[in-house]
Amino acid sequence: MSMNERLYKIDQMLSERRFVTFDEMLARLEVSRATLKRDLAYMRDRLKAPIIFDRELRGYRFDKIDGAHSAQYALPGLWFSAEEIHALLTMQHLLSNLDTSGLLGPHISPLLSRLTALLCTAENPADEVQKRIKLKMIGARKICLEQFQTAGSALLRRKRLMIDYHARGTNETTHREVSPQRLVYYHGNWYLDAWCHLRNSIRNFSVDAIQHAEILEKKAKDISDKKLDDVLGAGYGIFSGAKVQWATLLFTPELARWVAVELWHPKQKGKFYEDGSYELKIPYSNDSELVMDILKCGSGVKVIHPKELRQHVIVEIDAMKLTYL
Repeated sequence: MSMNERLYKIDQMLSERRFVTFDEMLARLEVSRATLKRDLAYMRDRLKAPIIFDRELRGYRFDKIDGAHSAQYALPGLWFSAEEIHALLTMQHLLSNLDTSGLLGPHISPLLSRLTALLCTAENPADEVQKRIKLKMIGARKICLEQFQTAGSALLRRKRLMIDYHARGTNETTHREVSPQRLVYYHGNWYLDAWCHLRNSIRNFSVDAIQHAEILEKKAKDISDKKLDDVLGAGYGIFSGAKVQWATLLFTPELARWVAVELWHPKQKGKFYEDGSYELKIPYSNDSELVMDILKCGSGVKVIHPKELRQHVIVEIDAMKLTYL
C-alpha cells in the first residue's frame, strides 16, 4: 500500500467516525507501528491535518473548528491525475522564480510551502522539476511596489488617482488625474487602463512609468468594458486607439512555419500560398508596437498594405542603416 493510499484511509476513518484507536488503524492499514506514527506526524506537521489524540476517548479524532476541518488541510494529490500533479509541480517551480519584491511577494513563501506539502509524495520530486524546467523573464521592467499597490487599491475601491507619469516617448512628465478601470499584464509588464481627466479620454499607462501615485477621495468615472475594448482592444498591441485599420503582412515560407501558429491578435486572418509563404492580416490603430514587431522579423516579412505602414517601416530601416555608417 502506497503512502498516498494510507493517508487517504486514515482521513476516511477519521472523517467517518467519532474517533479511531491506534490499534484499529494498524489493523486497517496493515503497517508497522513506526510507519503509522510517521504517517500521523506527516499529516499533522506537513499537511496541517487537525488530528489530535483524545485521552478520554483513548483514540484519534479530527479537531473540529466551527464544525469543519482546518481550512489549510488537504490531502496530497489524491484527486489529481499524473498530468495534474506535474502541472502543480511546474507551478511550484514558476512561483519560486517570481520576483518577491512584487505585490504577491509576501504570499509566495507560504504558498510554496503548501504546494510542497501537497506534492512531496508525487512520483517526481520538486527539486527534479526545479532542475529540468527553467523560466526566463526577459524584457520585464521593474515596477515600484508602492505605486503598483496604490494603483491596485484605487482600482478596487473605485477611487481616482493623481499620478506623475513619465512618457518615455516624449521624455516628459505630466501631473494628471485618472480614473483607473483595469490592470493588464501584457508581455511581462503591467499597464493601467484608465480614463484620463486631463485629456478627457481613455488612456493606457505603463505602471513602471508612474513616478508617484496618490489616491483621491473622489469617485472614479466608470467606463464600460465594451468601450474600453473598442478603444484599447480593437487594434494590435497594448498601445491602441479607436480608429482601426488593417495591416497585410507577407511572410517568407521559412518564417511562415512559426508565424502561422502564433496569435498576433484575436481577430487576425491568415492564409498560406502555394509557395509556402503566409499572409497575415491584423487590425491596428497605433502602429508603434506593430512596427517594432515587424522589424524583429527582419527580411522574413514584407508589409503589403497599407502604404503608410509600409513607409513607416522603410523610414525605420533607413534610420537603422545610418546608425551603422
